[in-house]
Amino acid sequence: MGLTPIASEYYAPIIYLLSVLGIIYASMTTIRQVDLKRIIAYSSVGHMGVVTIGIFARNVEGIEGSIYLQIAHGIVSSGLFIIVTMLYERYHTRIITYYRGVTVTMPLYSMMFMILTMSNIGVPGTSNFIGEIMTLAGAMEENGVVAVLGAIGMVLSASYGLFLYNRVCFGGLSSYMTTAPRDVTRRE
Repeated sequence: MGLTPIASEYYAPIIYLLSVLGIIYASMTTIRQVDLKRIIAYSSVGHMGVVTIGIFARNVEGIEGSIYLQIAHGIVSSGLFIIVTMLYERYHTRIITYYRGVTVTMPLYSMMFMILTMSNIGVPGTSNFIGEIMTLAGAMEENGVVAVLGAIGMVLSASYGLFLYNRVCFGGLSSYMTTAPRDVTRRE
């Protein structure tokens, strides 16, 4: 933006189009995934589409929102990767169909997983929500259609985030989880 302001303004519609397509495509791909780490990775692609929309909005709200979303997403996404790794260390698989009923045996883990999932999907009061709202408000000033299409990514993010948490944590205990479960340790 600072080095090529004219080119940034000229190519902004193409970047908007690619960002919106990236958000929707990444979200639809995430819904179909069965690997826990892939779900988190594809959700990152969708969030970065919102970030690029905010950057190319070329106003204070959009740029500040995209910076805030990058920082918040870095913390939340890293936390989700740690949560999934903790589950992988216990049961040696990342396939979502093997998990069910984790809340029964690991309540502290489930609480941490819920907080990070809610922040990842942008529930009001969380860090991702503030970044997404500021970014989309900045985009609304520049191009309302792009902001509305970017907001679809927030809805799709909620669908796969809630699916992930619901599938792993609720229901009867899975028969595949045969080893003695242990909750979060102090080191973790």
